[in-house]
Amino acid sequence: MATDKLTIDTPEQVHLEFMLAGIGSRFMAAFLDILIEIVLYLILFLITLIWASSGFFDLTRSIWWSALVTLVLFCINWGYYAIFEAVWKGQTPGKRLAKIRVIKESGRPINAYEAIARNLMRAIDVLPTMYGAGIVCMMLNSQNRRIGDFVAGTVVIHDQRTEEVRPDWNTAVAAAPANPQLALLTSDDLVLIETYLQRRFQLDRSVRDSAAFQIAVRITNKTGLHRDPAQSMDDFLEGVARQIRDTARFR
Repeated sequence: MATDKLTIDTPEQVHLEFMLAGIGSRFMAAFLDILIEIVLYLILFLITLIWASSGFFDLTRSIWWSALVTLVLFCINWGYYAIFEAVWKGQTPGKRLAKIRVIKESGRPINAYEAIARNLMRAIDVLPTMYGAGIVCMMLNSQNRRIGDFVAGTVVIHDQRTEEVRPDWNTAVAAAPANPQLALLTSDDLVLIETYLQRRFQLDRSVRDSAAFQIAVRITNKTGLHRDPAQSMDDFLEGVARQIRDTARFR
């Protein structure tokens, strides 16, 4: 039986949890993507009909048109998934609508190589029909991974936006004016900070102190900001997270 979560231990000793996408949500995304592909095929077919009926040139004897149509069909059939997943950081239009995303096993975003590798294996996953091999493979492993995921080292998760990760705040003070240097921090940094803040009370004291210190060092190295000596490590991290959220500025 598949587990619901993927837990990753970061170098900062913070446990990051991702909700794994099941067969149902992945099938919904695939269905939506197939509908979009069908629309693209229909558009190409209608353009061909219009050009052929216009009498501008004879499509049956046009080598370049046949080559162009073949190229477009290839791009729709094979490039659609890989291109979107590479550009949209693991999402196709169908995955975006289904609110799921492809990531690396390490929790990092996929790049073009993983996107291409996992989608080249789609030719095997779809066998014998309707993703039969892929569905069987997903049912036989704990992370709902199809063959392409094993080849590319990826998993599919429910897309959890930064706004959905809310920490347990220690303080209830008003937000301080945002420091421009915080613009150097990314949304991944915010997720790391707030994941720590939300789970800190579940950590052993030594692990908690070590994690907070290493995250603070990471912030200092990126921004040059230092904690006030009179400020606790947790208050410093809370202040940083509050200011990032107030400005919503990411590089």
